[in-house]
Amino acid sequence: MAHSPRNGKHVDESVKREQFDTAYRTESSGWVIGGPQPTIVDLERAGFVRGRVLDAGCGTGEHTIHLTRLGYDVLGVDFSEVAVDLARRNAERHGVPARFQVADMLEPTHTEHFDTVVDSALFHVFAPDDAARYARALHRVCRPGAWVHVLALALTDEPGFGPRISDTAIREAFTEGWRLDGLDRSRYRAVARGEPAERLGVDSGDTVDLPAWLARLRRQ
Repeated sequence: MAHSPRNGKHVDESVKREQFDTAYRTESSGWVIGGPQPTIVDLERAGFVRGRVLDAGCGTGEHTIHLTRLGYDVLGVDFSEVAVDLARRNAERHGVPARFQVADMLEPTHTEHFDTVVDSALFHVFAPDDAARYARALHRVCRPGAWVHVLALALTDEPGFGPRISDTAIREAFTEGWRLDGLDRSRYRAVARGEPAERLGVDSGDTVDLPAWLARLRRQ
């Protein structure tokens, strides 16, 4: 999902949506790497994906496609119609019957309930109030005992870019109705372009592994 500013201020939804749409149209996003995040691949291999799966903020669909190919019943959701259109084309190109839906995860309209949620770089775009709304929305669409995996860029002393957050942001959003089973240091693979690439000392367009949090939460 996209890297937009996290500054605690309200951002008009139409403006924010257009920023994401433009990034997808121009292929200038840092979060589209042409495949699933290695951390998410490892999560599945370790047995932390089960049942019906929600890919929240699915972007161009790499995680939905990967997990569908492995036999999971997955729904990829993104509020960007451009992203979902690209995701559907991506799935068709790979010959995978993946399912996608345009929807805002702050106000989900789908009636399905899920056993696992994969959030790869969605949570960290939310200001604190919206982060709490997001946690409440997930609680509504998850079955009791469901896992929610949050992979978010971490605010550390290590150089990086994007809307990096502290671990406190995750702890404070997922309170009532949630149990935090794990919150660990991890890595998030991204494409560095322009000024972020210069700052990291890499060529524009290079992939980099940035510091991240990996939270595992259980719906109560």
